[in-house]
Amino acid sequence: MKYPIAIESGDDKTAWGVVVPDLPGCFSAADSGIDEAIDNAKEAIELWIETALDQGSTVPKPSTITSLQNNPEFKNWIWAIVEIDPALLSDDIERVNISLPKRILARLDSKAKSAGETRSGYIAHMALIDQVAC
Repeated sequence: MKYPIAIESGDDKTAWGVVVPDLPGCFSAADSGIDEAIDNAKEAIELWIETALDQGSTVPKPSTITSLQNNPEFKNWIWAIVEIDPALLSDDIERVNISLPKRILARLDSKAKSAGETRSGYIAHMALIDQVAC
């Protein structure tokens, strides 16, 4: 997926501002220039999408730059595209093979059983809890 971003130029005293028009409330900034602004915008978009999916919200499809350039709010802003890995949006199940010491696997299985979850479900649940805590 390719999301257009609007970048407001910065200088020695003002940060570069970034807005993602297709994702309400998604914005970023950078101190050292346009390259950092684009990198920071990518991180902001990925976090916005993860949060939306965790909350059960839908993720808007990207617009075209052409359709957004007519918005007077972004007059004289610089436009760029940030590409997001579509796997970030996927809820497809994927089988993985991991290696753990037996004592850790036993502890994991015990905790999963106590929580009323499968091993895989418990690992996924803990990963999502960890994401919220960050």
